[in-house]
Amino acid sequence: MTDAQRDVLSAAARTMVGDVQRGDVEAIRANTIPAVAADFSGIADAIASLKPLVQQAAITVENLYALDASSDSASGGRTDFYCGTPVVVLNFNDLPPGSYALAIIHATGVPKPQQISLILSETADHRWMLGGLFNKPMMEAGHGGLWYWSSARKYAQRNMNWDAWFYYRIASNSLDPVEFLSSPNLEKLQHEQDGVHPDNLPGAKPLMIVAQGSVYQLTRIDTTDTFGALDLEVHYIPDAAQAAQLRDPPTARKQVTEVMTALLSQHPELHDAFNGMWVNADGASATLFSLELPMPKDLSGMQTPGTSASSIAQ
Repeated sequence: MTDAQRDVLSAAARTMVGDVQRGDVEAIRANTIPAVAADFSGIADAIASLKPLVQQAAITVENLYALDASSDSASGGRTDFYCGTPVVVLNFNDLPPGSYALAIIHATGVPKPQQISLILSETADHRWMLGGLFNKPMMEAGHGGLWYWSSARKYAQRNMNWDAWFYYRIASNSLDPVEFLSSPNLEKLQHEQDGVHPDNLPGAKPLMIVAQGSVYQLTRIDTTDTFGALDLEVHYIPDAAQAAQLRDPPTARKQVTEVMTALLSQHPELHDAFNGMWVNADGASATLFSLELPMPKDLSGMQTPGTSASSIAQ
């Protein structure tokens, strides 16, 4: 890419991100290729979410990649681009013949810095129009992806695989701007993450834990920084008797505390990596009860009489 080409692409990307900062949906739609503008709701929603986060941000065009698919077949299939040194690989499916670019922009100097990626498509009269918009937070709970990667390695070295797994996942989400981009570093990160994947994480099957003689079905465990610090977010589905207990606030608090205690008894390493735990009892269509609990200071007294830390394989 020549300096002149880079300047034109950079200016086009800055103009589009400026429209995002102003929340000017119609200006962006007018500068979007017809195939994408015809179904614009996803981009419009992204702009609405991004505007308050980046309105006062400093904008830096971090990376630009020129993608020449002008000689490709119109029959579709997969198109791979190999860019730079070390090589960054970009993968697209069913990309029409033409000239494209990827612009990766950092919006910083705000409480929640964002990484914004734009797919640009060159028109016949050599204008650059929007073909796709993606965004990800650059930081979680005040730290960037490299910090989480380094911390994940330390947890992995101590065989604290639950901590390592969640930290690797945050690192991957922060450092990988778009799903269709890969690089040697990102592949290395993914390899390290795969190496510490806990066997009993809930996913296709729930994690069953026993607390105070009751069996709880944990369906999802995730991370959140909604309230600033990094918390663990736990979801479980109560049975009929457990759901009935949730109607009484003191009993509901006791129940979710027992769920937290049982999970920490089984995986005490979680105490070191997270500020607290959100425990959510989920109903068929809504959350029945939700409570944020700080991590206990003393794990030695965490397991109360009658609380078992065992899990039941499904």
